[in-house]
Amino acid sequence: MIATKSSPIDQLCAQLDEIVLIDPHSHINPHAAASKNLGDILGYHYFTELAHSAGMPREVIEAPGITAKEKVGRIVEGLAHLDNTIQVKWLIELCDRFFGFQDDRLTPDNWEALYDHSEKLMSAPDWEQTILQKSRLEAVFLTNDFDDPLTGFDTKKYIPCLRTDDLVFHLQKPEVRQRLAKATGFDCATPAKLIHAIGQLFTHFVSHGAKACAISLPPDFEPTPVSHVDAEGPLRAAYAGHMLTTEQSQVLSRFVFWTIAEFCSEHHLPFDLMIGVNRRVYESGVYQGQDLFDQRVSLYQYRRLFNAFPRVKFPISVLAHASNMELVSYAWIFPNVIANGHWWYSNIPAFIEPDCRSRLEAIPRNKNIGYYSDMYKLEFGWPKFQMYRRVLAKVLFEDFVVGRHWSEERAVELGRQILRGNVETIFSGAC
Repeated sequence: MIATKSSPIDQLCAQLDEIVLIDPHSHINPHAAASKNLGDILGYHYFTELAHSAGMPREVIEAPGITAKEKVGRIVEGLAHLDNTIQVKWLIELCDRFFGFQDDRLTPDNWEALYDHSEKLMSAPDWEQTILQKSRLEAVFLTNDFDDPLTGFDTKKYIPCLRTDDLVFHLQKPEVRQRLAKATGFDCATPAKLIHAIGQLFTHFVSHGAKACAISLPPDFEPTPVSHVDAEGPLRAAYAGHMLTTEQSQVLSRFVFWTIAEFCSEHHLPFDLMIGVNRRVYESGVYQGQDLFDQRVSLYQYRRLFNAFPRVKFPISVLAHASNMELVSYAWIFPNVIANGHWWYSNIPAFIEPDCRSRLEAIPRNKNIGYYSDMYKLEFGWPKFQMYRRVLAKVLFEDFVVGRHWSEERAVELGRQILRGNVETIFSGAC
């Protein structure tokens, strides 16, 4: 057989593949970072929601008492409708790399053998470290609840990140207030006490090596400063167990959000903003398959925030292509606005390529975080980053090596900064 000569893009991609990465956003549980069986992998929401979209009833996918192996068998039945998707490409690639799977698709005839073989491999005590090494991942940022004790794991390998959605949007829920009281040790029924409590959370996270704060935001949210006087009524009403009006909820959310931004400034923490998601749009969807975006969001809604906190770095993720165009312009002008990854519904090559190209052409190179995995299990890091590396290599070759006559070495160095270097500098001390 005659060996196929690799293309210049393939050669660039191979060099990018050698870069050891820090993943700046994931949903990894550091106490169970790797999968235990194929059910952990095929239970990823991409596969369940796509199988449901293709016609498999939710009750089949989420039947109570179903075993991991039974769930895999059921989802495999729906994969024939999904083999065109990039998500199934991730699946086949990770099965090849980590389990030695040689077929080009997972079918009712071959899945059980793969399940049994992979389960044996995953039972090895060093499986987690094996995945990190094969994925060339040095460290992974987490998504930690505000009351996470942050103990029992290596915070240099799994880097804490304070997720603030519950504080900002769900403080009216009794269980959230109870968690806050337990985490801080006192009642927070006044603005001053609430500010003090949030300050305690920041101190706790920073002392355990946290490198960022993060939040997912709906399209209609507009952060503005709220005075103690204006926040007093909604906060006392929430702690009294009253149902808040829409206006009261908005006032309280803005007060908490602005307070968090102030502590980010005080502690020199970047504040990751993931903008534009509507929750529970498809109420009959599978778990984590109910949220969607629309195009009503504008970064203009965040102008006061960006102006008010010039020392806070805001790595921003958006969902719509039009929103990426706006993000490019804001990162072009605002020193503290940073383009961050390709989030969720934008995380397919058809959208990544034009977004990647526009960011490289228009944004200062030190303000572009190329990619993050958003993964729930470590096995997905490699295929997801590999997808991005292929796109990045294509753009670097076509636009810089050919288009600008850069040397290959210069193009790879830019790729290195986009993939790794900016994570180190933007999230200071992440390495």
